[in-house]
Amino acid sequence: MNPLIIIVIVAALMLGIVISFRLFTAWGTRWGATPEECARPMTGDAYLAGGPPARVSLTRAISLNQPPEAVWPWLAQIGRGAGWYSYDRLDNGGKASARHLVSWIPEPQLGDATAIGYLRYLEPGRELAWWVDGEHFLGSKARMVMDILLTPEDRGSRLVIRISADAAGPTAPLAIWAFQLIDTIMARRQLLGIKERVETCGTRAVDPEHPENGLGDQYQLCEVIFASGEIAGVRGKEKASHWRQRAMEDKIISGSKCSTGGLE
Repeated sequence: MNPLIIIVIVAALMLGIVISFRLFTAWGTRWGATPEECARPMTGDAYLAGGPPARVSLTRAISLNQPPEAVWPWLAQIGRGAGWYSYDRLDNGGKASARHLVSWIPEPQLGDATAIGYLRYLEPGRELAWWVDGEHFLGSKARMVMDILLTPEDRGSRLVIRISADAAGPTAPLAIWAFQLIDTIMARRQLLGIKERVETCGTRAVDPEHPENGLGDQYQLCEVIFASGEIAGVRGKEKASHWRQRAMEDKIISGSKCSTGGLE
């Protein structure tokens, strides 16, 4: 084949990939959110102030036909022993995320630590912000905040989740690109997973198909260390202990709150 034709084909394929990526991420980075919701300041925005220029802000939203008091318990247990409500084979080791309100998961507290950092901000019934400060990702040092905001809407609720991140280092643009792609895939599924649970399962305390077996890792693979020191998930899986230490260093929780054991 003529080398020039090969070059043209390769160039066309590369251009197609770039265009497809831009269209996909443009759709995914603001999925379901209005322009006003994307522009509205959220608590976690301030955590990245003064950071490096390589950054991204991803705002998604969804309407739910249940009032905030029926939605909040589902949000409060995300990543805290109930799984992530997304693609379980990808982010939960194949464990099925809970489809009921898990009896042994305590109310969220500042300093709770899991795979997405530690809980830095909490307004019960309305907002949580998880904070990751200084994670190494694809050769760069990245920071991330996951801000979850729940407000009333007509007779139901409006849920807005903003994931913001920045990165420093020679591979920072690549890290931001990869993060944006991965999060776009997972976040939409998570929002739909929340909606399906809220509107189908309500506030049920029992899942007859998957009853609780008393084990702290039944619904979530990665470790979570509650502010009290109790542990769920698989010990040592991901970096909960690291983020707990950071919460202590940031004086979110006292160093006197040491681990007291797991949930068996």
